[in-house]
Amino acid sequence: MRVETRGTTVAFGSFGLKALETGRLKSEQLESARKVVSRFIGKTGKIWIRVFPDKPVTKKGAETPMGGGKGSVDHFVTPIKAGRILFEMDGVPENTAREAMRRASHKLPVKTKFVMKI
Repeated sequence: MRVETRGTTVAFGSFGLKALETGRLKSEQLESARKVVSRFIGKTGKIWIRVFPDKPVTKKGAETPMGGGKGSVDHFVTPIKAGRILFEMDGVPENTAREAMRRASHKLPVKTKFVMKI
């Protein structure tokens, strides 16, 4: 299993959501998790998203014959390695942050863990 070497500690906020396994995170999944956290904490606190989906994934159309070159860009992903901090949060109580991160983790395709700043 590949393990991340950068972005493994909570740097901006007090609480974080850490990936425990390797995978690819679609931009739609990241946005869905962000919306859940934002709605739950309301106008209090601040959220940092520590990853950005900048890798294009291409796909050819259905029933397209062989040849004709590469397909067009279908969506964007960010590769995730185990140990990477995905989200950070500050300005909210611990129990609120824990619940918000739990809800966000249900929207993500990788196992995650709630972490706090040391």
